[in-house]
Amino acid sequence: MISQEVEFEGHLIDSMILPKVLDTILDLEGDFEIIEFKIGRRKHDTSYAKLLVIGRDEKHLEELLKELHKLGAKMPDVENITLAEAPADKVLPENFYVTTNHPTFVRYRGEWLKVEDVSMDRVIVIRDGKAFCVAIDEVKKGDLVVVGEKGVKVIPPERPRKSTYFEFMGGKVSSERPNEKILEDIAEDIVEIKSRGGKIAVVAGPAVNHTAARDALAAMIRDGYIDVLLSGNALAVHDIEMALFGTSLGMDVKTGRPMPGGNRHHLYTISKIVAAGGIKAAVEKGILKEGIMYECVKKGVPFVLAGSIRDDGPLPEVITDVMEAKKVMKDALRGVEMVLMLATMLHSIAVGNLLPSSVKTICVDINPAVVTKLMDRGTHQAVGIVTDVGLFLPLLYQKLKEKLRK
Repeated sequence: MISQEVEFEGHLIDSMILPKVLDTILDLEGDFEIIEFKIGRRKHDTSYAKLLVIGRDEKHLEELLKELHKLGAKMPDVENITLAEAPADKVLPENFYVTTNHPTFVRYRGEWLKVEDVSMDRVIVIRDGKAFCVAIDEVKKGDLVVVGEKGVKVIPPERPRKSTYFEFMGGKVSSERPNEKILEDIAEDIVEIKSRGGKIAVVAGPAVNHTAARDALAAMIRDGYIDVLLSGNALAVHDIEMALFGTSLGMDVKTGRPMPGGNRHHLYTISKIVAAGGIKAAVEKGILKEGIMYECVKKGVPFVLAGSIRDDGPLPEVITDVMEAKKVMKDALRGVEMVLMLATMLHSIAVGNLLPSSVKTICVDINPAVVTKLMDRGTHQAVGIVTDVGLFLPLLYQKLKEKLRK
């Protein structure tokens, strides 16, 4: 047997951190002793626990400590991080540290540095005395890469101190239609974030265009509630198709029936926008006069359209290099405090992988499996609302207007 003392501090009980720590040790067939446990006496007081973690051998103990580290474990004797040079571009030294999406700090030359742009499944490099979270394809030869867990501190999210639909690692999935309380809370959060200059992003799929959600999303952009739009070629094409032909993927949105010859409309749309020189040019020339993309251009809201193999066209603004699209999306998400994910599985998961766990994330989809997959892939902070986006978004916009009138 081999053991190591570890410490935890925070709201360990009501945020369920300590039970999760003990479950993790037992699930991995380790053992533990609680050496010290101080419980906070008041609501805002933190608790402290010191545990002796016991493994079968050094390798087993290392596995235990790696998992506990994700939950905020730190060694009693604080040491500086260990660094090793990257031997080549996109090549990492042995035992490199892999990040979570939680706020992370590293101890470098006796000082704690906050890791910038933290997101999951990346590495930490030290450049010019600062700590950065970077993807493997961004690592350059000679970069100083953090190896091992020594000197790395992770702060997992905690349950909010007041009642809210967001809870620590809650991963809630509601199969009910959105009720008044949920909509009220989300609208209140949006208004609060915008009132102090915070940023809100929307990730939207093409299904938004087939429902009343399109008009609501366009209105939210026009009214200044949305700061960045992330999507793909299809959302933009069918949004513009509706503006030009009144159809979405050839379907008359007023009757819900296919329009004769409507299957060609999305191709006509692409051709018109390409001929105009792009979406922005089409707005400036008076070709595009309403809709989601129109409001983005008129309001100056940046949008990132990431391409896929299935795309027709694509439109000029679509980024077809997926790695480049990922970098642009990451930059666009910098400083965002809330993300609304609307009826798109692949884009939601992709964006979720780029987000810190501190970002409020709301995933709305008619299929509960979408929310489950999002959380299974590491976006544990997401709250899932299982409903038709065509019901959810107009109701949310209505709540926002009501709050504006108060």
